[in-house]
Amino acid sequence: MKALGIILRSMPIITPGDFDDDRVKALLTRHLESMHANSPPGHVFALDWSGLQKPDISFYALWEGEDLLGFGALKELEPRAGEIKSMRTADAHLRKGVAAAILDHIIAEARQRGYSRLSLETGSGQAFEPALKLYRKYGFVDGEPFGAYDKSAFNQFLHLDLGAQPMGDHRTLSDEIRDARWRS
Repeated sequence: MKALGIILRSMPIITPGDFDDDRVKALLTRHLESMHANSPPGHVFALDWSGLQKPDISFYALWEGEDLLGFGALKELEPRAGEIKSMRTADAHLRKGVAAAILDHIIAEARQRGYSRLSLETGSGQAFEPALKLYRKYGFVDGEPFGAYDKSAFNQFLHLDLGAQPMGDHRTLSDEIRDARWRS
């Protein structure tokens, strides 16, 4: 909507992922295709549709109006630890603060649940560098394999000590997306 030369936009919101929404299904398909294209056989641990619907998984989607910006999931590993799963930004919204907004939400949810540690597994190589840069910016550090993962030359394991990082260190969803728009 445009009024008096000002463009008004919908406020981005994060909601539980809707497994019946074709836009969510299409982005998940894109995510899995990308993971398989950029990973050696047997090294893709991104959750598929059925994996995201398990009871220990919380799946979140970031929307702006009718536009799906991205999604991510939080898996409970144990009562005090969680894992980030299946983070993906829609191609049209890369480098606009979407992943940071989703990560903020997942970290806040992990804190609310009382987790002391948040972990993730990811790959190596050019395709994974933007995500690794973001995670490290948030304080994630390289560490040992966790859960059922095995160490390989391809995968990496990062951990965030939630007790060591006070709340409020990172910007809000609105801050990230608004500032990314002003830069573009």
